[in-house]
Amino acid sequence: MSDEMLVRYGSPTLAGLKTGNLFTAEYSNTQELSEQLRELNRQLVPKGLRLLPLRRSARRVLLYLYRPDRLEKDLSGREARELLREEGYRDRTAQQCLLELIRRLRGRKAFPHEIGLFLSYPPEDVRGFIRYGGSRSKLTGCWQVYGDEEAARRTFERYDRCTRIYCRRWSEGVPITRLAVAGAG
Repeated sequence: MSDEMLVRYGSPTLAGLKTGNLFTAEYSNTQELSEQLRELNRQLVPKGLRLLPLRRSARRVLLYLYRPDRLEKDLSGREARELLREEGYRDRTAQQCLLELIRRLRGRKAFPHEIGLFLSYPPEDVRGFIRYGGSRSKLTGCWQVYGDEEAARRTFERYDRCTRIYCRRWSEGVPITRLAVAGAG
């Protein structure tokens, strides 16, 4: 796993526009993966970011790049709390909810759709996806939109623009430590 992957798949989170991003990476050695994650977190934690492995298979790992402070804020909203309760989460801290999400990811084959709440998706869109199973959406971009289509379209454009800028800057030699915005959000 490389810094380039973090930039390509996590720019909106690195820039502080988004709470979290998910992406998969291939690995061949568990110890080497742990060392890479430890080194990346050494660089990211001072900027208010964390990189966690959520689920592993023999050769691939699902990674979550996120901002713990933003996650706490996102999951404390009334709609998010209500949706999490409906999905079997009990009133818990964001950290406890994240641990429950990891447990669900590792214990099931089906993806827990409430994961959208951990990725800055609007609760009404997460609820719509759960209710309609991915059909009947108004717009599809970074996620499927069931609520405010125009706001989502603007957000998708901001995320795309951010990713283009960050990829260009990274290719010009700007290190991940300079691309990661400290305490954003």
